[in-house]
Parts: sequence; structure tokens; C-alpha cells
Amino acid sequence: MSDNNAPEKAKQQGGIYDARTLGIPKMFLLGIQHMFAMFGATVLVPILVTGYFTEATGEAPTKGLTVAVTLFCAGVGTLMFHLCSKFKVPAFLGSSFAFLGGFSTVANLNSGAYATMAVNDKIAYACGGIVVAGLLYLVLAAIIRLVGVKKVMRFLPPVVTGPIIICIGLSLAGSAINNASTNWILALVALATIIVFNIWGKGMFKIIPILMGVVVSYVVAIIWNEVDPEAGILSFTAVQEAAFVGLPQFQLPKFDATSILVMAPIAIASMMEHIGDMSAISATVEKNFIEDPGLHRTLMGDGLATAFAGLVGGPANTTYGENTGVLELSKVYDPRVIRIAAGLAIILSFIPKFSALISTMPAAIVGGISFMLYGMISAIGVRNIVENKVDLTKSRNLIIAGVIFVCGLGFTGGITFTIGGTSITLTALAIAAIAGILLNAILPGNDYEFGKNPEGDRSRGVYVSSKDEEYY
Repeated sequence: MSDNNAPEKAKQQGGIYDARTLGIPKMFLLGIQHMFAMFGATVLVPILVTGYFTEATGEAPTKGLTVAVTLFCAGVGTLMFHLCSKFKVPAFLGSSFAFLGGFSTVANLNSGAYATMAVNDKIAYACGGIVVAGLLYLVLAAIIRLVGVKKVMRFLPPVVTGPIIICIGLSLAGSAINNASTNWILALVALATIIVFNIWGKGMFKIIPILMGVVVSYVVAIIWNEVDPEAGILSFTAVQEAAFVGLPQFQLPKFDATSILVMAPIAIASMMEHIGDMSAISATVEKNFIEDPGLHRTLMGDGLATAFAGLVGGPANTTYGENTGVLELSKVYDPRVIRIAAGLAIILSFIPKFSALISTMPAAIVGGISFMLYGMISAIGVRNIVENKVDLTKSRNLIIAGVIFVCGLGFTGGITFTIGGTSITLTALAIAAIAGILLNAILPGNDYEFGKNPEGDRSRGVYVSSKDEEYY
């Protein structure tokens, strides 16, 4: 039963916590707004990942990690998260950028069984690693439930997580240049559009710079293609052949130690991103979601959503900062609106023609967007260090950060060893994560305490959006 005094209560609290007072049409429009906020970044991940595997193997994948599967996983994953968090947290789960480096590494594995492996099988093994990464969330959730968040976070301070995030972005820089170099004009249009909307955009446009970068540069590509068809900028053959209604191309995961050791350690960065986003959403909505429903419940929801995505051939999920911006912009904090956006994402996943249209995006546009994206990921790692006031004049902190950087960027081929006749590769990021966590645990002087600097704790999200007082 609706509360007749709900609008007045919402006004007193500075926001609307029950969107039913606005009516169904307005709730639906707000849901569409949330879908647009997540859309550009969410669909970009499968496009980028498909490019990694196509470039590395010379063969385009036909199953898993498609736009359709990704939208389906985002929608279902968001609903799973809301169920685990008692329907209290207004968060949308979209594709995680943190795992891009892992996908790129798996795509370029060329030793042992991976030397002659078909592209779809490589993707299946990468998704197997995603499943395990999602299960690690459940382990952390259980530990936090038992011993408390502060004790756990002492082992994962910003001096560890910040440099790891920096390494994720820098390891992908070459891919951005390769894609952008196919057509520098389109790439620069995409890059310039993101910069303009990120810096000078107003309202909703400021929150969706990636989507605007895609739309504007794609319009330029269409015009170019019409003026000069011989340039072959775009091809709509796949769109014409695609059906209007159809099932996403799901794919079951496969498991081996190498792919698990590639993907699973990245969960350290993505779990810290989750904690930062929960802090940001709590501050925006003015409710402490870390206490109620509890960080263990939100981590469990995010982990199950990520594991589910891996099980059906999708990328890892993560809570989206872009949608947090929409919450502040609209002042409507009702999770029901987010669930409408999740339902819309699921519906779009069953329209192959729509997915085919998204997949026609030229590599140069992808390059221009990732030119900003990969650099932004690394910059976010730097921000995490700065805003948490990590003192790099201390020898212990300098040693930890330095070792992580050298391991993460130096072991380009990883370390391969054999156990029980099975060849296992420990990748650069895995080595960096292990080294950083061990050094932080061993070296004296660890004084990090979660919650002491809320602004710093909020700065962990690996997403491209503006963070300023305009909507935070």
C-alpha cells in the first residue's frame, strides 16, 4: 500500500526513496535514463574483448562475450544483486573494465594447449577464470561477515590496490594505439567528444561521456561512409542478415589453472572497486549500505552476478559509478527504478539486429575511446593513492608500489611452471598482486584503517565518469 505522505517525507529527506509516488510513466523514463547511463561502457567491453581475441588469433569469436550476452548478464546480474542486498541498494551492475587486461592476456597466450586453441575455446577458458573471480567475492564476503571489514582491508590498502589498477590500464595502452591507428580521424573525434562531455557537459550528458563518444564518432563514420563508400568505413551486411528476435549466443565456461591465475587475481582490484562504489552510493543516498544490508551482502550479490556472467559466456560485472551519478542528478533513490533499467537491458539482449548494429562500430572508434579509457583506469589508480594520502616518502610504501609496478609491467610473458605434468602460467598482474599483498603483510608500519578517510575510500571505482560536486 502506498504512503500518502511519501512525497513530503522524500522532500524532507532531500530525495525520493519511493518512486511509486511519481507514477509508472515517470518511473519508466527514469529507468530508461539509467539504461543510457550504463549503456556505452557496458557494450564497449565485449567489443574491446572481441577485438583482443580477433587480433591475437586471426579468428573472430562466434559465441560468448557478445553485446547480447553482455546486456543479458548486466540485467540478470543487477537483479541478482538486488535480491542479495534485500532490494535496498540502488546499484546497477554493468561490464567491468578491470578485467580487460586479463582478457587481453588470455587472448595472447600461445604456450602449451593455448598454442593451437580455437578462439571460442580461449574465450571459454577466460570465462572460467571469471567464474572463479566471482567466487572470490563470496570468500571475501564470508571473511568480512566473520571478522569485520577493517581487519580485512588492512591486507588490501590503497598502496596495494592503487598500483595494481595503474598496471591494468598501462598494460592495455598498446591495444588502444593499434586500434586508433586504423583511422586517426575517427579515433580523435571519439577522444575529443569524450573529453568535451566529461569536462564541459551538463546534467545527464556529463555522466555519459563514453556513450556520447560512441554516438558522435559513429555519426561521423556514417557520413564519411556515405560520402566515400570506397573507404569501407562501415558495413551493414551483418545487420541486414540478423533477425529481429533471437537468443543470445551463450557459451559454457572451461577451467584450467592458467586462465584462473590470469583472471582471478584481478578480483582484488574489482572488489576494492565495489567497496568504493558502495561508499559512494551510501554518501549519495545518505544511507549507510555498508552497515545495512551490509558489505558482505553487496559483495555476495556482485560475486554471484560475476560468476553467473562467466557461466554463460559474459564479462565480469561491477557496480557502476555512472548510475550513481544519475541517482544524484535525478534525486530519485528508489532501487525499483534500477530494476526497470535491468529489465530493459534483458529485453535488448534478445534483439540480434540491435546487437549486430552495435558490433559494426569501426576499430578506430574503439581505439579512440580506449585511448581515454585505459589512461583513465591508470589515472584512477593514481587518484586512489593520492586521495587516501599514501605517504610514498615511507620506505615500506615505496617498496610495495615499486615492486608491484616492476612485476606488473616487467613480466610481460608471465612465469610458466609445471605441476603434475600440467603447464601453468602466472601472469604479470597475478605476480604483482601476490607480491604486493605479501609485502604489505610482512613489512612493518601498515597504518591503513578503512573508514578513517571516507573520501579516499570512495575513490576506487574503475569507470570513466566525472567526480565532482556537481553530482557527488
